[in-house]
Amino acid sequence: MNSIPLAIPLPIDAAQLCAALSLRDLTDPAQGPHAMQVLLDEIVGALAAAGPEVRVHRALPVVSARDNYDRLYYPQGGVAREARYTRWLGRDVLLRTQTSAIVPPVLDALAGDPTWRDVLLVCPGLVYRRDCIDRHHVGEPHQVDLWRIRRGPALAAADLAAMVDAVAAAALPGWRTRAVESAHPYTTGGLQIDAGDGADWLEIGECGLASPRVLADAGLGGATSGLAMGLGLDRLLMMRKGIPDIRLLRAADPRIADQLRDLARWRPVSSMPPVRRDLSIAASADEGAEDLGDRVRAALGARAGSVESVEVLSDTPCESLPEAARARLGIGPGQRNLLVRVVLRDLERTLTHAEADELRDAIYAALHRGRAHQWARPRPSGPGARHD
Repeated sequence: MNSIPLAIPLPIDAAQLCAALSLRDLTDPAQGPHAMQVLLDEIVGALAAAGPEVRVHRALPVVSARDNYDRLYYPQGGVAREARYTRWLGRDVLLRTQTSAIVPPVLDALAGDPTWRDVLLVCPGLVYRRDCIDRHHVGEPHQVDLWRIRRGPALAAADLAAMVDAVAAAALPGWRTRAVESAHPYTTGGLQIDAGDGADWLEIGECGLASPRVLADAGLGGATSGLAMGLGLDRLLMMRKGIPDIRLLRAADPRIADQLRDLARWRPVSSMPPVRRDLSIAASADEGAEDLGDRVRAALGARAGSVESVEVLSDTPCESLPEAARARLGIGPGQRNLLVRVVLRDLERTLTHAEADELRDAIYAALHRGRAHQWARPRPSGPGARHD
């Protein structure tokens, strides 16, 4: 099974893996209280009112491609498996991209348990993706998969609609919600769940009737049916509380952290001033915002929390640039010139000019693939000095 082409080098090293595995899971009470747990409890409580037994399952985030993709019927060679979106650790091993990866082994265990009749499987945790950097996206968001599995009378579209209504009322009271058709490989009758409190709609999750073949593969055939739902918990919590920046969910500042123990409306704290730096870089032909965001996170490590956004303002092929611009960038055939705006804003203190320039140069070194460089700060010189 060729889940990841051999030609693609491992896109995550040991240090990045350790950092990913040591990140606090805000859904886990064992790692300290957080408003995300309160939100999840309200959602689960609303679904439990329909009668199923609740079973919570957590799992290590290192998973097989079989559980993350194959058993959920993601196509071989599909976009979801590409290394530009996935943190592969090897040919068939990765950091899970969705909490749905927890579900197939749980279904296997359910098939061997004769005691249940109607259960709600709650599978929360961190997922790991390559993503852009802005106020609404991080590389390690939180999700929960909610699968109701029943023996006996089949769960149907009406039960799915009731499930959507219960979740929406519990998670976002007072918001408008809608469900629009959206196909998923592990469901039939798939839907995308959107919510809005004004003119705009935001996706909060997806759902459908659990695919009979997914259930059958686990040994749950015959009179077994199911409902499958996945929710993005970071976005839901931000919408519920009115939080403007996803980085605030992990902030250590007591003025912020104290507000992340319940679901009370967000009270703004004094905002640190933004620092903007525009970078003109040479990039390879196939790099997108997700690649840039992932490289910035990897290069900065713990300092990545000071980056509010990385936005591509313009994209120009090398061949369309004047000769002087090509020389200034050291850009070559097949590359593109990206104008990238970086917004730096630490959530807890004001960055000094020197700190902002140091961050700018670290980001520039991580992103620029040209032979000539334009630094904000003087570079070391002499024997042994590095010139990125």
